[in-house]
Amino acid sequence: MLFDLRGRGRRRTVQAIYLALAILMGGGLVLFGIGGNTSGGLFDALGGGGGTNAGDVFQKRVDALEKRTANNPRNVNAWRDLASVRFQSATTGANYDQTTGQFTDQGRQELQRAASAWQRYLALNPAKVDPNVANQMVQAYGVGGLQQYDKAVAALESVIAARPPTAALYVQLAVLAHGAGQTRKSDLAEQKALQLAPKSQRKQLRQAIETNEAQLDQQKSAAGQTQGNSAAG
Repeated sequence: MLFDLRGRGRRRTVQAIYLALAILMGGGLVLFGIGGNTSGGLFDALGGGGGTNAGDVFQKRVDALEKRTANNPRNVNAWRDLASVRFQSATTGANYDQTTGQFTDQGRQELQRAASAWQRYLALNPAKVDPNVANQMVQAYGVGGLQQYDKAVAALESVIAARPPTAALYVQLAVLAHGAGQTRKSDLAEQKALQLAPKSQRKQLRQAIETNEAQLDQQKSAAGQTQGNSAAG
């Protein structure tokens, strides 16, 4: 195994790190219905479903929130909630391909709408950025989503500011900052992750970060080649 799980407190730390890496690389979004069998993810599971189509439920909420923002463009909570619901909608139905584990074109459009609502929310300078919705936006802007890593970093920093420091959070920050080309921030985040991790696990953690950064670089390179080929065509 990559990590030795013996010793008090190590198992939980390592599990948190693995979860962070899984979410970061797009494989851990089952809470939102991605990669799981629950339509609508955690939202529907908590709501009981009741046989109602998840897309219809989300659309009704979107319509109500868009009406609120239209009537009062400075309604901070409405923009926050609209971003959250749009993100959740992007993880359901035709917006997400359960077979490939990727957002469809339609899903990416919904992510972009979520991102637009989030930016409107931030532009209103909320007294305290909601860390739960910020965490959703980390995924929206991240590797499996819009791949706008600078905005993913900003969202994750809001999450970090509101929560106790953990190695898992700084692992995410290190890799996303690397993707954004923010080298110094990436290095500092990696150092912080290593400080927070058990001493005996730091070498393995550094290797895990390097592996994820390399995978991200490969993804960016492949995307760049695809765009280049499309332009040439």
